[in-house]
Amino acid sequence: MSDGEAVIEAEGLTKVYPAAFRLFGDGGREKLAVDNVTFNVRRGEIFGLLGPNGAGKTTTVKMLSTLLIPTSGTATVLGLDVVRDAGKLRSRINLVSGGERGLYFRLTGRQNLEFFSDMYHVPREEKRRRITNLLEIVGLTEAADVRVEEYSRGMKQRLHLARGLVNEPEVLFLDEPTLGLDPEISRETRALIRHLSEEGVTILLTTHYMFEADELCDRLAIISEGRIKALGSPYSMKEAVRNDSIIEVEARELGEAQRRELADLPGVSAVSVEHLEGRQRARIVVANAPALIPTVAAMLESRRVISIRVDQPTLEDAYIKLVNGR
Repeated sequence: MSDGEAVIEAEGLTKVYPAAFRLFGDGGREKLAVDNVTFNVRRGEIFGLLGPNGAGKTTTVKMLSTLLIPTSGTATVLGLDVVRDAGKLRSRINLVSGGERGLYFRLTGRQNLEFFSDMYHVPREEKRRRITNLLEIVGLTEAADVRVEEYSRGMKQRLHLARGLVNEPEVLFLDEPTLGLDPEISRETRALIRHLSEEGVTILLTTHYMFEADELCDRLAIISEGRIKALGSPYSMKEAVRNDSIIEVEARELGEAQRRELADLPGVSAVSVEHLEGRQRARIVVANAPALIPTVAAMLESRRVISIRVDQPTLEDAYIKLVNGR
């Protein structure tokens, strides 16, 4: 990670979507998507926006990449205002979203990169050199002249990343880059993102995968309901639960009522419940796990408990605690 200059600076960034028609079922109310967000990203680092779906991550990225105009607040990327200097900025940044949209399936991988290179007015000779290099970086040299409709999902995502690099951006925005990918392809994508960072590209990515944020990001902002709840390195986030321990319970009949009861126990700072096939798993962040286990066991006696054990806290546990503000 670089300790150098800030290349992305957001100050009080806010986005309010106007009231929609009542026929869409929201009662005609405005929606506050991003609420007074402030952070910066340093040159050369991988910075993450971590939060659930609907937290405001994508809206923030769209404002920073000039696709949406903020309702209020300011933001600069590479020293350029994202509203006033949008035209100048777009040639120096790029945005890649997860999923399969944004590619031309009837064209080959090479033809896709040629098309997008032309959109950035890359000179012919430079275009040929750059595309050859990008295809090698993303491991698609042998499939360069195959139609994209014949690509696997992982190959399409790698081509997306190559597309995002055709203009040699100084800043690359990645919106949920591993969304919907299987574990092996996700691992390959993360390795490629690390490679791009090592080559000097500043990366801002969004994700709702805790392990991905922990593995990739130099720093991250936890965002929930449009607001930043915490900001720092994954290590510093986990420091929030350093003195805590985790009681992990698996049972057949754990519901919201039990989660609330557990959260109200003395010494408990956060509780999350994951629904698995035929069972539920609760993780209880607590200052003194061994002392509380008998109480938890007695409380859940009728819930068909499978197992109770003490575990070490993870970034996900820190996330739950920080978002809950306890």
